[in-house]
Amino acid sequence: MAKVFGIFACLVIVALDAVAGLLGIKAEGAQNQEKHMKLWLFECKEPSHDAFILGLAAAGLLGAAHILANLVGGCSLYCTSDEIQKAPPSRQLSLACLLFTWIILAGGMGMLVIGTMANNRSRASCGFGHRHFFSIGGILCFVHAIFSVAYYATSTMTLA
Repeated sequence: MAKVFGIFACLVIVALDAVAGLLGIKAEGAQNQEKHMKLWLFECKEPSHDAFILGLAAAGLLGAAHILANLVGGCSLYCTSDEIQKAPPSRQLSLACLLFTWIILAGGMGMLVIGTMANNRSRASCGFGHRHFFSIGGILCFVHAIFSVAYYATSTMTLA
């Protein structure tokens, strides 16, 4: 029964991250369809409501996938570096995967939020170009799926 739950949990995490990644890439496409004028480093563009909604949904799904991965993975932390050094290699790998999921979450969520906020304005904006934030955030969602499943697998492996 535990194996079936583990497979189901991993599939749900991967599905949430994959949909978040696809929504991030679609938000990039919606943003690129709006009128914009580029002048060297500066860019003037109209905000895209579709890109705003898609980016918001992608950020929410990425957050939900991360919360689910931490809940089913058991989120066990060590207090000192000495405890980490004495832990078995499988537990150290689990901790490394957990650390990478948090780093990737911060990067991906940051990119999606920057892209979403750039499309939240009610008027055209001019400034440095906000290009490719959605697509980079979407790609990081897929990477988050890989490390989340690795974290779950290594954390349950250490319990057995």
